[in-house]
Amino acid sequence: MRVVIQRCKRAEVTVGGTSIGRIEKGLLLLVGITHEDTEQDAKYLADKISGLRIFEDETGKMNLSVLETGGQILSVSQFTLYGDCRKGKRPNFMSAARPELAETLYDKLNELLRSQGLQVETGAFGEMMDVSLTNCGPVTLIIDSK
Repeated sequence: MRVVIQRCKRAEVTVGGTSIGRIEKGLLLLVGITHEDTEQDAKYLADKISGLRIFEDETGKMNLSVLETGGQILSVSQFTLYGDCRKGKRPNFMSAARPELAETLYDKLNELLRSQGLQVETGAFGEMMDVSLTNCGPVTLIIDSK
């Protein structure tokens, strides 16, 4: 599994012009899943994301996690994170997991984050979505479970 994490002041996902997920201060997660990913990958990422110290403490140092700051999460499935652009001009998405596996693991990741006490909003799996955010910092990280 691969997750692009963006620390944000606000983020929102819409489908067909209708807002389906919105957060204030927290993390926007773009979540990609590949064929060999398992629930262990989801658990690793949930633990890493919830404890990642990327919010400032009272001295201005990145020393606090989303849990410690009471932040929220907006999680959006993003199969294009496994796009291969090495050959030609059109990305190859053969490394992205089939929708049946990907949706199950995406849901598991969100469930695990919620079980840690985080408020998690989501996009709509498999839908064409518009995602907007105010990136704070900017702070953008990529975490891979492998």
